[in-house]
Amino acid sequence: MPTVHSLVLFMAAGLALNLTPGPDMLYVAARSTTEGRLAGVVSAIGIGAGTLVHIAALALGLSALLTAVPVAYQAVRFAGAAYLIYLGVRALLRPNAPAAAPNVQRASLGAVFRQGVVTNVLNPKVALFFLAFLPQFVDPSRGNPVVQTTVLGLMFDAQGTLVNVAVALGASAAGDWLRGRDGGGTRAAAVLGRVTGVIFIGLGARLALASRK
Repeated sequence: MPTVHSLVLFMAAGLALNLTPGPDMLYVAARSTTEGRLAGVVSAIGIGAGTLVHIAALALGLSALLTAVPVAYQAVRFAGAAYLIYLGVRALLRPNAPAAAPNVQRASLGAVFRQGVVTNVLNPKVALFFLAFLPQFVDPSRGNPVVQTTVLGLMFDAQGTLVNVAVALGASAAGDWLRGRDGGGTRAAAVLGRVTGVIFIGLGARLALASRK
């Protein structure tokens, strides 16, 4: 397993990333605002379930790359670094640009859950982000890459689900803040966008410069 230092760094970086407003968070906020906290919490759980699909796919694919194709590992590492740096630069240039929120209509809790799963699974940016983010915390010399990737992915998913549940519990205020409808919300979103941009660029640089052990 990764070292304690790596796990702490992973959780800190993961928290910053999970707090960044995006389509999943806005979906939770929209559901909670229009249909109540329970619908928001169910949608957050649905999104967390969808993330499990990305974790399983990444664990299996990443394992093959790490153990069998060193050149492919390097290609993924540099591609991931470039993607993270791109996200960071975009966040710095457009710190308060809101993500597009899905159009939500009333539905049963079962439908809310299923739509949360689909919203996450069918978002290719989630798969790309996992591919860019998790590999830099996986050390093949410290154990099975599949186990490491799965554990890290589950930690990230659990943390993200808790964040989305918190968004659901504070639906109205969170919805106003996330959409930047008032002056304070716009300033807060801009600050968060810049901080996130710096984090993405730092992670991308770390991934590009780190040597495989």
